[in-house]
Amino acid sequence: MKKLIYALAAFTVLSCAKKEVTPPQAVMPVPSEAQLAWHEMEQNAFVHFTTNTFTDKEWGYGDEQPSVFNPTELNTDQWISALKDAGFKGVILTCKHHDGFCLWPSQYTEHSVKNSPYKGDIVKQVSESCKKHGLKFGIYLSPWDRNRADYGSPAYIEYYRNQLKELFHSYGPVFEMWFDGANGGDGYYGGANEKRKINGATYYDWPATLNMVREMEPNVIFFSDAGPGVRWVGNERGIAGETNWNSITPDTLYAGKAGIENLLGTGSENGTHWIPAEVDVSIRPGWFYHAKEDSLVKTPQQLFDIYMTSVGRGSTLLLNVPPDKRGLIHENDVQALKGWRDLLNETFKTNLAAKAKATATSYRGEADAYAATNVTDGNKDTYWATDDNVTTGSVEITFDKVHLVNYMVLQEYIKLGQRVKTFTVEAWKDNAWQKVADATTIGHKRILKIDPIETDKVRVNITASKACPLISAIEVY
Repeated sequence: MKKLIYALAAFTVLSCAKKEVTPPQAVMPVPSEAQLAWHEMEQNAFVHFTTNTFTDKEWGYGDEQPSVFNPTELNTDQWISALKDAGFKGVILTCKHHDGFCLWPSQYTEHSVKNSPYKGDIVKQVSESCKKHGLKFGIYLSPWDRNRADYGSPAYIEYYRNQLKELFHSYGPVFEMWFDGANGGDGYYGGANEKRKINGATYYDWPATLNMVREMEPNVIFFSDAGPGVRWVGNERGIAGETNWNSITPDTLYAGKAGIENLLGTGSENGTHWIPAEVDVSIRPGWFYHAKEDSLVKTPQQLFDIYMTSVGRGSTLLLNVPPDKRGLIHENDVQALKGWRDLLNETFKTNLAAKAKATATSYRGEADAYAATNVTDGNKDTYWATDDNVTTGSVEITFDKVHLVNYMVLQEYIKLGQRVKTFTVEAWKDNAWQKVADATTIGHKRILKIDPIETDKVRVNITASKACPLISAIEVY
């Protein structure tokens, strides 16, 4: 009798045991750890500040005298505290723009802050203020230099690399290095006052330059039109593509290619490399401070709309906030940033889906590790997943009572690649499901504004996916 009881007990244990369910395979390409950290930042600030601030130009010619650079009240703590209060996680400083004037006392040129009335090391001050306030520090070092007599020759490349060594050795850690495609044209060039052309594809020998930087800062993110860390979004209006793949094939990104700006905005579903889009835009019409633009600072609502078309479409926002001639972020800009932060805080204050009941049409191997409840648990490292051969499915979230719903926020588990191609959102109203939104990609984060609707449950339907969908969060506001 005892043997029979033991046998029954053993059978019961075995039959009730959870079968082992293998995790989903990655869908290539996938982000690096540094890229994942960059995605999590979501909002970074750009700071344009040089002789242009004092000459009222956007692009300096390179003949500006260092004596024109004279901020009278410069306070980088004021910059960084205002930016932190607005929600920024990092700051990228224009250490040298196209005019060639350096905001640090470079040993390789006299065209720098060391020969200005100010004389202070602004790169050092910004770096230290970032450390003090807990923000990451990044640098912009223009490859084009309208001041240097040797621009266009091999000697200039040595100069450029020497300055990178100065910056990375003295002011790090640096989370992002930013360089754009403005290369060659008319300039002062040490008094030559001429137009110079270079071959942007070969002149800088970017592979060697970037490898040099990686040796100093292994996890640095490189921004340029085509990456390799993050790519330009294709415009300076603050708008990522409604369809926004983090993958793209670098070989397709070359100057003059028809439709290149659209491709940069949307990425490529079958791209070979993970090179997500960064959305750069200025809080003012220009990138540098101009007094005539004091009344043209973007409003909190305009900044909110930009947030929706950048962060809300799976990209990271890089918002330029330029200091004025005093060396301070202007009061109008500070006020706009504060109003914007208040709007974001109020809009996304209460997640109606937090810990709410969630069910799905199916989940991977019926294992708790992949159940629908993972989308409402507040843990970014858990996710709902289906079986490998299931590329569609629905998650239903039920609230404790009827709520007015205005926004939906969805996130994919992008560590294993970007998958979702199309999805819809429905709300339960008048005893029936009503479609309130449809969209394409999700990626790191997708925010949808919907016509306000009162409901006690919503449903997200994944209608097409490259592989089994992995959804880490669904939030409702």
